[in-house]
Amino acid sequence: LEEEQLLDGRYRLQEVPGGRVALPVLEEKLFQLRLPPEMPCELVRIQDPVPSRAARRQVPAQKLRDELRRLLGESWSEELERDVPRAWQRHGDLVLLSEDSFRAAPWEKLGMALWETVASALGARRLARRGRVLPDGMRSPSVTLLLGQDSWVEHVDNGIRYTFDVTKCMFSPGNITEKLRVASLPCSGEVLVDLYAGIGYFTLPYLVHAAAAFAHACEWNGHAVEALRRNLALNGVQDRCRIHHGDSRQVSSADRPWPPRPCVASPSPPLSFQLELRNVADRVNLGLIPSSEEGWPVACRVLKGTGGVLHIHHNVETLPAPAPPQTPVLRAERGTPEGACSDGEAQHPTEESGKETPVARIRPEWQRWAEATAARIRGLLAELHGQPWRTSILHIEAVKSYAPHVHHLVLDLECRPTLP
Repeated sequence: LEEEQLLDGRYRLQEVPGGRVALPVLEEKLFQLRLPPEMPCELVRIQDPVPSRAARRQVPAQKLRDELRRLLGESWSEELERDVPRAWQRHGDLVLLSEDSFRAAPWEKLGMALWETVASALGARRLARRGRVLPDGMRSPSVTLLLGQDSWVEHVDNGIRYTFDVTKCMFSPGNITEKLRVASLPCSGEVLVDLYAGIGYFTLPYLVHAAAAFAHACEWNGHAVEALRRNLALNGVQDRCRIHHGDSRQVSSADRPWPPRPCVASPSPPLSFQLELRNVADRVNLGLIPSSEEGWPVACRVLKGTGGVLHIHHNVETLPAPAPPQTPVLRAERGTPEGACSDGEAQHPTEESGKETPVARIRPEWQRWAEATAARIRGLLAELHGQPWRTSILHIEAVKSYAPHVHHLVLDLECRPTLP
């Protein structure tokens, strides 16, 4: 049986004394629980178990439905109830609704009364609604501001402050596990090149928590560059980062002046792209999905001649594999499908949860992708330097489920020249 049939969804996994973890198993399902012999367990009863995220979110979700039902009176219907959002993101006092929220015609007749009611029920001052990601090569969001005038928001994530224009820049809560992992990497004294910096999703954890000495942040979206400038200043690391505004595939950059300035009207990259970036990086971050492959030659060129580590992001398709008979695969509450929001309020990305999350074991498809990538990088480095290089797979991290049977992975690949 799947774990969803055994666990009580009202409560979450909970640490108990002795370094153990308590699973909220339904009492009537205890006899069906089968754990490996090497995993000792005992039955414990917890007086005040910790509610699950879904249980905590039922309160604002129900309040929203009650307020809308009162607003509509006799016009309320099951069809309209299905149109009420069950998912949203919170960025400070702004709530970002899902794309399919309030699309039925009767909602339009309510005008601003609808948005004021929704904001009041959710404890927000501003509302926005997501649309489809624009096919402009920059993953620009299509977001409409429904209530309020200012679309800039601030988000605190693992002690790092991010500010961005929610109508111009993407923010993926599902990457929280990778940002936490990056923050714990031993980067003291190192130089980082972040080829797809965005608003600083990974650049900032490297600088603020991982103690990287300096970072080169490459980004071609003008709106994201403006947010990145502000975020570096907000976190006091602006003197340890140089922004390269343009297409990182060209391996060079015309650096923009540091002092913050109004966001340019067009997000297109500048045409001048002069200053070469070569042989500078101890570590290169390639945080682009579904594939960062176009940036692999660039990463090899910016890596120091003595070598370093590449963090390569990629979406890998995984064939479904059944769990061993009578042995449920217990998965931790970590990660979330790309673009998915919680069933209710999520004040922090860590409170997001998806239906499918990556499991801890390394699947064959992941290993094959990692080995093929290592071989490709090895060839690129040998061609670039005219001598053999070796590549070592340090780690494969499953960040989140991107789509059914597709996982967002990160390969930590160490690259070193082969000694004569």
